[in-house]
Amino acid sequence: MESRIKVKKMDDGVWLLDDNGESSGYLVCGEKKAAVIDTMNGIDDVHAVVREITDLPLMVINTHGHCDHICGNIYFDCDCFLHPDDTELAHEHTSFPEFKKFCSERNLKMPPFKAIHDGDVIDLGGLTLEIILLPGHTLGSICLLLKEKRILFTGDGINQHLWMQLDTSLPLKVFLKNLDKISWVKEKADKILHGHTREFVDISLFDDLRSGIKQIIETGGKGSTEYKWFGGISKQFPFDSKGSVICFSEDKL
Repeated sequence: MESRIKVKKMDDGVWLLDDNGESSGYLVCGEKKAAVIDTMNGIDDVHAVVREITDLPLMVINTHGHCDHICGNIYFDCDCFLHPDDTELAHEHTSFPEFKKFCSERNLKMPPFKAIHDGDVIDLGGLTLEIILLPGHTLGSICLLLKEKRILFTGDGINQHLWMQLDTSLPLKVFLKNLDKISWVKEKADKILHGHTREFVDISLFDDLRSGIKQIIETGGKGSTEYKWFGGISKQFPFDSKGSVICFSEDKL
């Protein structure tokens, strides 16, 4: 049966893994090691897909603890890294009954997470990934800067449909400060690959998103519309001309 994971080469040593249009992971191959950035929903064997591309020693780096970014870890027996501030969230998301049943039926289990921290540098051989903590979407959300390619992997922390309405999301004022703390990265990266894209996004998304967050704070979300999602009803605020939105709830103002 054809895999629901579609592979697209983005650059030398960089591949996008599109999980049925629902979430995106990435493979970065250096000369000595390879890193899988987010393993998506876990419905199809992402490890098998990766092994069609490379036979290098692998590691998994999860940008945050949500199920659509970590559940594919079940197919890996290598080190899987996550920021400690998202460990509790990841445990919650991998304890959903449907996922536990899925794993039980296939004799699969989640490998343990190893801690990764702000400022850590992963040397893949000729390519390096720097870990950048960006609490906001979740407490332990991270970005990864692929220095040599000037690519910033942002998970869900910086994207074109940002969810900040979650119980585990931080207040918008706090997130704005955290964005400002890492504004230096704009000088180090030209392109963004986030957790729900299938193309490169220009680094200008950083400033566009920051401007949108600031407008919500200053106006109380004036111009927002209703946003229905599986957790209820919140608000969405458009922050560019391309249909990008920031989703938030009143308690995050």
